Amino acid sequence: MKREEALAQIEQLRQEINEHNYRYHVLDDPQISDTAFDKLMQQLVELERQFPDLITPDSPTQRVGGQPQAKFAQVVHRVPMLSLDNAQNLNDLRDFVRRAKNLVPTAELEFVIELKIDGLAVSLQYENGVLVRGSTRGNGEVGEDITHNLRTVHSIPLRLRRPYTIEVRGEVYMPRAAFLALNEEREAQGQTLFANPRNAAAGSLRQLDPKVAAERHLEMITYALGYAPDLTPGTHYEALLAMQDLGLRINPYFKIAHSLEEVVDYCESWREKRHELPFDIDGLVIKINSLALQEQLGTTAKSPRWAIAYKFPAEQAETKVLGITVQVGRIGTLTPIAELEPVKLAGTVVKRASLHNEDILREKDVRIGDYVLIQKAGEIIPEVVEVIKAKRSGEEKPFSMPTNCPACGSSVKRLPDEVALRCFNPQCPAQELEKIVHFAARGAMDIEGLGPAVAQQLISAGLIKDVADIYLLPQKRDVLITLERQADKSVDNLINAIEKSKKQPLWRLLHALGIRFVGARTAKLLASHFGSLDALMSASREELAQVPEIGPKIAASITDFFALPATQELITRLRAAGLNFRQTEAKQPQLLQGKVFVLTGTLPTYSREEAAQMIEAAGGKVTGSVSKKTDYVVAGEKAGSKLAKALQLGVKVIDEAALLELLKMQ
Repeated sequence: MKREEALAQIEQLRQEINEHNYRYHVLDDPQISDTAFDKLMQQLVELERQFPDLITPDSPTQRVGGQPQAKFAQVVHRVPMLSLDNAQNLNDLRDFVRRAKNLVPTAELEFVIELKIDGLAVSLQYENGVLVRGSTRGNGEVGEDITHNLRTVHSIPLRLRRPYTIEVRGEVYMPRAAFLALNEEREAQGQTLFANPRNAAAGSLRQLDPKVAAERHLEMITYALGYAPDLTPGTHYEALLAMQDLGLRINPYFKIAHSLEEVVDYCESWREKRHELPFDIDGLVIKINSLALQEQLGTTAKSPRWAIAYKFPAEQAETKVLGITVQVGRIGTLTPIAELEPVKLAGTVVKRASLHNEDILREKDVRIGDYVLIQKAGEIIPEVVEVIKAKRSGEEKPFSMPTNCPACGSSVKRLPDEVALRCFNPQCPAQELEKIVHFAARGAMDIEGLGPAVAQQLISAGLIKDVADIYLLPQKRDVLITLERQADKSVDNLINAIEKSKKQPLWRLLHALGIRFVGARTAKLLASHFGSLDALMSASREELAQVPEIGPKIAASITDFFALPATQELITRLRAAGLNFRQTEAKQPQLLQGKVFVLTGTLPTYSREEAAQMIEAAGGKVTGSVSKKTDYVVAGEKAGSKLAKALQLGVKVIDEAALLELLKMQ
């Protein structure tokens, strides 16, 4: 491979890995499996090995990962919290042992094997035996102070059995039973479900209110010493026992091994047994037992040479495709779904798997009656890996995507440069549910209490069919309180939220209408330029194209939307309900004139769109990227790379309360 080709591949891999790191460590929203992520890292490591002059200090291979968040104080770890290299197979384990023996050729190696709990790594600091601080791993050197939440975890002692000054490392996790109960509760309330126990645990520990963490039934296992001048163990095994003696909880499932064969046997024994545990593990950790040898072996820039994580491969299972159905989304996208013969996979029963779109369905050639291999991407999302064509009997039935929408019967078509078939009937019942949920969402009309579950309940009860019907609900209070899980208070809160939404600014209504390609930013541009919904509806494509950032594609989508008779009828009904159709600009002092702001993360009270609107109304400017010209970065929960850059450049970071103080609104 030529150097130029390698450079292009390396840059692409770094970009992908950085994006996945951000989603995993900052957003707690992984989009690919650990296996797929590890493959990306292996490709990058191999290319950098071949072209070492292309290694840069900011390459993902040269760092631990993650960034502390602004809403929490920063904690500097006395001893860095390094991440572990991964072993994907037995050869990787052999290489780990071989490298260690090469570095300490005269030593007899002994290993400690521990379960690798899938949670959030934390560090606990005790002063004179009292818990004074708890923090996340962060970037390995600096973490986030989450002491207020860790104090709610009952398996973390607030005082040790001896008055030692010590720093220990552990994993906070959510037991499987607690995770299932939490998601059941969230589903009943119409809230977004957590993808897995690890995300639930991480999200719980990053709450400002410790009551949230206290209700989540979190647990912790301690697995290593950090700073520990009062303890002098000779081995990692002795360190585990010493921590247990101090009152810290350790994992009882560990083993001392004296050979690679013993290590392999113990790792393999947990491949199936892991589902019997009350918590999730994604592998095992193998450490060289002698602490003296650990010190002698040392570390690389990001990982110790004396430890490695053996990751279980993504679990796969064979099952039969009983049928293929089609789901319809908010904008009419048709998604094929494989209906499967129930099969246990990664500890759960899988009955369905997405086939994504028509192209993937054809590429994999999935037929009704086929036997297929499925796996969970990151043990979260079921997917069809491949068809087992050797098992075909000839009776399998190919599946073709429908020419008519399965929900409403309208013709469907595939637009140029798109992979999905779509239904273009604005009154399609399947789309109406998704449209109602979008209309009521926080970033749109912000009708609190009208989530997916409640919307479906209202549709099933015949109380609403479309978004205009939402504004008839206040007249049906007596019917609403008869619905399951609807009490006086919840119904009154919903009605108040509906009435309040009538006064939302025009841009929110434009965003809520769900016009294709019109997000919040485009909606603001349109509202500001035309000043009223009527002016926008009467605008031609040429007039729309005069608006900055509005190209021919968006202009065509807007004119086509408002030309539909169904849209015109909807607008008439919303007008009769009393919604705000005009751009109103309140006069207020330009307190932030000339100041440049960047918003990142989730604010506790206002959405980022609302905060941006307040800043702009006060004369400030909101931009999407941080630079030396930025005056303030307003950081909320799950702030990410923008916060990191602000800290790097020395830009002032504030929270929502400080922003309101600047606006003189407190």
